[in-house]
Amino acid sequence: MANLRDIRRRIKSVKNTAQITRAMQLVAAAKMKKAQDQALAGRDYADLLNQVLVNLKENVGEEAHPLLEQKEGGKELLLVISTDKGLCGGLNTNLGKKIRAEVSKETAMVTVGRKLRNQFAKAGRELVADFEVRDPVPFSEARPIAKFLTKAFLEGGYSKVSVAFSNFVNVMRQEPTIVQLLPISTAALGEKQSYEGMGKEVAVKETDHAAALSKDYIFEPSSGDVLETLLPLYINFQIYQMLVESRASEHSARMVAMKGATDNAKKFIKELTLEYNKLRQAAITAELLEITTAMRAME
Repeated sequence: MANLRDIRRRIKSVKNTAQITRAMQLVAAAKMKKAQDQALAGRDYADLLNQVLVNLKENVGEEAHPLLEQKEGGKELLLVISTDKGLCGGLNTNLGKKIRAEVSKETAMVTVGRKLRNQFAKAGRELVADFEVRDPVPFSEARPIAKFLTKAFLEGGYSKVSVAFSNFVNVMRQEPTIVQLLPISTAALGEKQSYEGMGKEVAVKETDHAAALSKDYIFEPSSGDVLETLLPLYINFQIYQMLVESRASEHSARMVAMKGATDNAKKFIKELTLEYNKLRQAAITAELLEITTAMRAME
């Protein structure tokens, strides 16, 4: 049985740990608010950009631009967005499980974040590039990633490019998600792209304005020039939105994990304090018995 000194040391140690986890919880909460605002701010733009492409797809075919062209055979390239730091619950673990379950072992990978990069490197997976992204995520740092993936697809080395990331639903829920980025699927363009309920069909109201938008476009100078500008913007923004969704998921998961750790530490402190008081009371009782026994022996 532990003595009083050992229990006091354990209580002090747990209290120090609780102070650290509490501080990390507050820091994660502050970062989570900024990351959440950043993620939510881009969702409306993602929806509008998606609606524009939904309307344009009716006027062009897959052969109108190389990013729309469906390729047969070839390898798949996967962009994996994880975290640089741990202590965020099962966020990276859940994403890693989904990748291992749904993605072939021959798939090449581009990584953002050290956690899954190290994990897949130890597993012997093919890693072709790694990118670092600051916090909060600037749009400018999504462009090099988009250019690298687009170039890899256009050069013919890969027939499909996908992205694995943690989709932010709310503070308590982050969903591991894998979506196809390239080629841009005309079917996927008709799905909701605001990252809140991904995969659901877009509900377009058939108003006169919406009906007018679905009419044939007159392209100037040409449909190819319009797509040449619009599709790279679409790819850039998709990657940017996935990065901010992942960052919001990271800070939310870390805040929840640190809150749970702090609560557990407080509960452990109460249990240790109760045990300490019981031992202390038992020691005092034993001393009183010894004193009483000694006094009776002296009578």
